[in-house]
Amino acid sequence: MQSAGRRGPVLLQLRRLRRRPGIATCPFLYGLGQEPFGRGRSLCCESSQRDTRDGQREHKEAPRKVPGAESPPSLPSVPGIGTSCLSSLESLRLPTPRPREDPSGDLAQSDPAHRGSGAPPLPCLVEELHDSPSSSTSREEPFRTGELILAETGKRETQFKKLFKLSNAGYLNSSWGAIPFNDIVGKFPGQILRSSSGKHFMLKRPELEDYVLLMKRGPAITYPKDISMMLLMMNIHPGDTVLEAGSGSGGMSLFLSRAVGSQGRVVSFEVRKDHHELAKKNYKHWCDSWKISHVKEWPNNVDFIHKDISGATEDIKSLTFDAVALDMLNPQVALPVLYPNLKQGGICAVYLANITQVIELLDGIRICELALSCEKISEVIVRDWLVCLAKQKKGILAQKVEPKINMDLQLHSQKKIRIEGEMFQEDDHEESHSDFPYGSFPYIARPIHWQTGHTAFLVKLRKFKPQLN
Repeated sequence: MQSAGRRGPVLLQLRRLRRRPGIATCPFLYGLGQEPFGRGRSLCCESSQRDTRDGQREHKEAPRKVPGAESPPSLPSVPGIGTSCLSSLESLRLPTPRPREDPSGDLAQSDPAHRGSGAPPLPCLVEELHDSPSSSTSREEPFRTGELILAETGKRETQFKKLFKLSNAGYLNSSWGAIPFNDIVGKFPGQILRSSSGKHFMLKRPELEDYVLLMKRGPAITYPKDISMMLLMMNIHPGDTVLEAGSGSGGMSLFLSRAVGSQGRVVSFEVRKDHHELAKKNYKHWCDSWKISHVKEWPNNVDFIHKDISGATEDIKSLTFDAVALDMLNPQVALPVLYPNLKQGGICAVYLANITQVIELLDGIRICELALSCEKISEVIVRDWLVCLAKQKKGILAQKVEPKINMDLQLHSQKKIRIEGEMFQEDDHEESHSDFPYGSFPYIARPIHWQTGHTAFLVKLRKFKPQLN
């Protein structure tokens, strides 16, 4: 009776013990599986007073180790579990996993999910997960030779940025002094170094926006602020196939490559040979630098084609594009060629510098009778601000001057409040603005003088299916 009355709570406590987050991942319980728990359940049912005495004696003795395996960690004490059941579980020997035999005759390692006492401890598993390439694509490593580095310095609105390729020998030269490359190799991003003239430079790895603005240019680039809006218009997802007409310097191609991912594809046409070669060169430089500083390589998913898009009907006839990006002088000439290959409901985003080009584009769609609806014509305006401490001409921080209170004016104000108090009820708990202290130094907060004004008009066209009369 005593054993039967104890059986239910013991099994319930064992189940709860195994469901605990901190214990469920323990290699000991993870390797037990279902069979030892079934054996433990039968032992609990057949326990008696003699088993209890034997279990207490075995619990005091040191457990014997299985040859070639480590001893499992002891179970934590849980209130309500009988000593006979605990001793029975501790006396159980974990089954040694049999090595699976490969068809070639070699012995394969056992499945980690069925490991017993030979399973690695939990901290080792956490370290392996942290070191896996899928956990992070960026390496927390110092600068290496061959990668692109961005150096920044400046004072208020006067900013100096220089993009350079790090090598074993050479200098970072500027009007604010020079820094040897040997002093940069081995430093981590965010390091501040002093130049030969005493100017401080911050070194970091460039972002894609920095690279597009500072890379070598042929034609005028598509600014990142406009590229971001075009990506939102086209609603690109990983795995999409996108057509680009007008490779230019390769800035838009890089952003499209990142948007479609390794499973997607970008087909970029350029009519000029020099622009075509420059776009391929800029794309390669970015990929090579990315490979050095990141675990996962940049996807090689852009096909640069030196050809006029108006004569590329045979090149794209087997493709269906999810979106199209046009950056050319006369996009209305290319629309009849790419229209059949744009999917139903697909977006064509057009980058135009002048508003007269927008008018010619819409008129060309009307004449060609293309089922393209103009959903949006936008212009992206970005205003940068300067917020910094105010300084005098000598470079000394200006201090705020606290105004002196005029005693006569204060007495007059008190008399006036007493007179008006008969008509209005003053709130005694309201805090006066004069009780807040002044700050230590004043700040400058205004738009910067040098602003990026108009760059382009962005036109969003959507392909639709017309109704038949």
